[in-house]
Parts: sequence; C-alpha cells; structure tokens
Amino acid sequence: MCGIMAYAGREAALPVVLDGLQRLEYRGYDSAGVAIVIGGDDDGHRSHGSPTDEHAAKIVVRRAPGKLRRLSDLVAADVAAGRLDGRVAIGHTRWATHGPPTEANAHPHADCRGETVVTHNGIVENYEVLRVQLIAEGHCFTSETDSEVIAHLIERYVAGGADFPEAARRALGEIRGANAITAIHARRPEMIVAGRTGHAGGLVVGRGEGEMYVASDLPAMLERTREVVFLESGDMAIVTAGGARFQRLDGTPVERGFVTVPYDPTAAVKGGYRHFMLKEIHDQPRALLDTLQGRLLGHAPWIRLEDVCLAPEAVRALERVVFVACGTAWHAGLVGKFLVEEIAGIPVEVDYASEFRYRRPLLTPRTLVVAISQSGETADTLVSLEAARQAGAQVLGVVNVVGSQAARLTAESAGVLYTRAGPEIGVASTKAFTAQLAALALLALHLGSVRGALDAPAALALVAALEALPDQAAAVLGHDGAAGAAVAASASPVGPLGQPASATHDEYESLASRYHRAKDVLYIGRGIQYPIALEGALKLKEISYIHAEGYPAGEMKHGPIALIDRDVPVVAIAVRDRVYEKMLANMQEARAREGQVIAIGSRGDTALAAKASAVLEVPETHPLLAPVLTTIPLQLLAYAIAVRRGCDVDQPRNLAKSVTVE
Repeated sequence: MCGIMAYAGREAALPVVLDGLQRLEYRGYDSAGVAIVIGGDDDGHRSHGSPTDEHAAKIVVRRAPGKLRRLSDLVAADVAAGRLDGRVAIGHTRWATHGPPTEANAHPHADCRGETVVTHNGIVENYEVLRVQLIAEGHCFTSETDSEVIAHLIERYVAGGADFPEAARRALGEIRGANAITAIHARRPEMIVAGRTGHAGGLVVGRGEGEMYVASDLPAMLERTREVVFLESGDMAIVTAGGARFQRLDGTPVERGFVTVPYDPTAAVKGGYRHFMLKEIHDQPRALLDTLQGRLLGHAPWIRLEDVCLAPEAVRALERVVFVACGTAWHAGLVGKFLVEEIAGIPVEVDYASEFRYRRPLLTPRTLVVAISQSGETADTLVSLEAARQAGAQVLGVVNVVGSQAARLTAESAGVLYTRAGPEIGVASTKAFTAQLAALALLALHLGSVRGALDAPAALALVAALEALPDQAAAVLGHDGAAGAAVAASASPVGPLGQPASATHDEYESLASRYHRAKDVLYIGRGIQYPIALEGALKLKEISYIHAEGYPAGEMKHGPIALIDRDVPVVAIAVRDRVYEKMLANMQEARAREGQVIAIGSRGDTALAAKASAVLEVPETHPLLAPVLTTIPLQLLAYAIAVRRGCDVDQPRNLAKSVTVE
C-alpha cells in the first residue's frame, strides 16, 4: 500500500529518492520520510567498528506528516547547504494502518541506537508478540507502528554478532504476513537490504550504470532504468551501487535475471493535463489499441493470446469460470460474466477476493479461476489465487503490470493476459478498467472459439466491433480517432477542466455546476450495463466524496425509488440494446418523482432526450462491448464534479492505488 524508494549510486541520493517518492505518492500520502547515509567509506570497510569510530557513517532521518511536499520543504535548507549529500538513501510515503499519520509514525523507523533504519510496506501480523518480547529485552519504541519492530529485530541480531545482511534475513524470518522492506545500517554504509515475505507487498530492483534502485512500483524508476528484477515472495536482495545479489530467506543464494520492462517513462507524466486521472481518461483510446493490437485475427480462431497457455482440451473440458477481484476490477469481472456466458457458454461466478479467501470454494481441475488486478499485487487477490491453485483449479491472471506477483503465480498454470494500459498513476482506476473490459472480451472470444460456441458471422461481428473500439472511445473524448488521442497529452492550451482545449466537454462542466452539491446520486443500468452503474457510482464516491449507489434498474421499485426526489440525481445508462425499452420505463418512473435524470445514451437517440434532463452520447457498438464506451462519460462526470468541489482528484482521502495489505 505504501511507497518505497531506495538508491545507491554515484549521484546525491536524496533528490533521486524524493523524485521516486513523488512518482509513488499515489500509493500513500499520509506522511513521508527519508534516511540518508552520511560519511563512511564508499566500500564500507572502515565503518564496521563501533558507532563511536571516527570513520563510522551516520544515518540522518527526516520525516513529516502530510503529503510529500511537506517533507521536500523540510529538507530544502539542508540540501541547499550540502548537509544531506549522501550516496545511499531510502524513502517512504505512507498509507496509515497502525497508528495515525503523525511524524512519530512516519517512516523510516530506526532502532534504539539509530544504526538500523527501515522502511516497510505491509502488516506485521505478529507485531504485538514481537513488541512485547523486544521491550522485555530493553528495546525502546518511539512509534505506534508495527513497522518499528523490524528495525529492533535487526538490532537484536547485530548485537548478537550477525553482520547486517544476516541480521536482516533473520528478522524477516520472524515476521508474519505480507511485507516488503528496505533497510540500511550505519556500519555498512554502502549497502541496502530489501526483502519480501508473503504474497503481496511487491518490490522491484532496478539496475543502472554504476547505480541501483529499489522501489515498491515501477513508476519510481522508469525515468532512470527499465532493467529490473521483481522480487519473489521470500526473496532478499543485497544491493550496492555495483549491483545486487539475491538469496532466499533460508539463506540459499538464488539467481534472478534482470528483464527489460516495455513501459515508456513518459506515460507517467501528466503531459499538459491538470490531473493524472484526466490524462488517463484521455489515454483510454491508446490503452485499448495497445490491448487489442496484434491479438485480433480475421479468421478462426479469431484471437491470438500470446501468454495464455490453456490447452484446447482443457478449455473444452471447463465446467465453470470464477472471476476474483477487488474494487473496480470486481466490476470488470461482472462484465466478464456476461461476456463469457454469452460468447463461450460457460457458467461464471464473480467473487470478491476478500471474501473468496475466507471460504471454502468448490474448485476442481475443470474450474478456471481468473484473477483481475491492475497492479498484480493486490493482497486479497494474490491469496485467492494461491488458494485456487492449491485446490487444483487452473489459474489465469488479467493484469497490467508485467512481471507482477499475480502474473508469476499464474504463468505456470493457465498463463497471463496483459492489459497493456501502461502505468496508471491516479488512484481511481480509469484506463486500467476499460483495458480490462477489452481483455475480458478477448478471453471470452478465445474460450468461445476453442469450444465452438459461436459461428463465423458472430465472431467476425465481434472482431470488427473490437477493432473499431479505440476510435469510438476517442470520439467520446472528442479526439480525431485513436491516433489523435495518442498525442492529446501534449496538446495545449489547457481547457477549463484541465484537458487540452481541443477536447473540452462543456456539458460536463454544466452538469458539475448543477449537481456538485448533491448529497446522494443513484446510478441505474440493466444487464451488462448494471456493472457500469456500479462503477460509475464508485468513481463518484472515490473522488468527490458524494454518496452514490449503483442498482439494477429493475430493482428500483424494491426500495431505492423511495430515495428519489428533486435533490437526488439519477444517472441512467440507456443505450439501444435489448433492455432499452425497460430502461426508458425506469427513467419515466424516476421523472414522475421529480428525479433529475442524466442519461448515457446512443448517439442520435432523440427519444431519450425527451425523457432526461441531460443526455451524454456514445457511439453505437456491439451490445457486449458497449460498457467500454458508456464508462467514459461516467468517469468524466465524476471528474468534473470532483474538480468543481475542490477535491484532490489524483489522491482521494483514505485511498491508495495498490491495496497490498488486507
């Protein structure tokens, strides 16, 4: 959940670490801190003596509650005076779990002597037991966090005669749960130790020329390197400016090869937009194009999925598909249920990963469990994957981050389907969601083709609709096709909502002006559009803090209709599909109770305009793919309202991008 950044190299470490933390602030922004190694020899050999040795290094820690800019302001004078000019540093931006977001609870945390300093992402499940033990041994704690026990555990083993890497290894072996750490020590000033426990809390080691990086996510280092190693659960890395060596937590050395990640670092830059979220909304045509490109065929088998390794006989033997996911990805799974059942004819269940992991699901080798996750590091989803694999089911990942834990867990089973959306910085998911919908359509077509569940005309119609989808998404956003969308991020000047003026949406500003004071909003849809109603409501809640609920429109008369009056806007998704007439009737019911109806409808639908206070139009497409297009106006509407309310769109309160703790 939190952001970790570390550096060892030739440059002044602090600016590098602060820059990386800024790129990770979406993971947590309750507090931030850095620790810089000052003094000591570069090779560390003269610093192994006592802490009073005149040649020993010291570690300077600076921490501040609140957002990263407060930390940057705090260290500015020291940086200008050259007082923090070390070549090794670690840093952290926090999403609070144990203890409120105060300076004392901010990371990094130190041991009693200030020699060992640690940053931590995760939850130490047995920290209370460890804390009691350590206090009994004479250790003094200065925070309320679970993280501080790690520094004191390392201190315990160093005092017992272990060198720093061995002490860190033993400490990691004692903690329980899904955790990721970086640690430095004054007696080994050249060294960073990084390690992982459990199936979440990812860490990436990056390699440059004479410099090395450790971070909890790729955007922190993409400007500097694309050569990386993703640490496995139970891995530890010993990192210096000259390279890294890897071992398991039982002490066994292991080889971990560096891979080149395919992300363009400019994808993590706002590029003229006011917020990352808006940039990522407008980046959706490109994300869809990248997700679909090279995977659509004009003939049977219709789809090419390069990293999906389900054997044809295994596909034909499938009795059930289970989607597991959290948050927005769970809504993608609900859409995936319609896609797979309609196209491939396989029964589908959709489960919250946080619930799936705590029950005994009935799985067999003829069950395909599909985990949907943008980061591939979501704690509940990873545990669910592991449980499914142990139960004998085949597991497949639909993920965005190459080499993530979910991708590695599924690679040896049914494989992985990458969404190719690129780094998503805004906490509220946008382009990752629509890319997931496109990927699930590809998966459904693949399964249906192998099983012979759809004829050639039906398959061709879907392939053609998928090919048209990026340009149609661009049209919703006011771009001239997907190619135009690809350069929109660098366009200027910036319009009133923060997007380039060529893609302004006056209707969204107008709606935001009318409805930004609403206290409740109801979203309704039917069939495959019902999950999009849920997603639209979630987006509004996440970034504007307005209470919103999504409902199947047919359920209105079973309770929600009691809420409707002139002060409760109703957002209705009413494209021309097989439930269109039913949706019109539901809109009429809302209007009869003075509800203000905002409709998402098919382009040119004059009948819809007569039944709504406002209509946001999308191009017509295949009904099974329409959710990709109807999602976009809901994102823009939520964004416009949040901006009008003065909310922090990219970093909404209490939320973080990747939920890597339970």
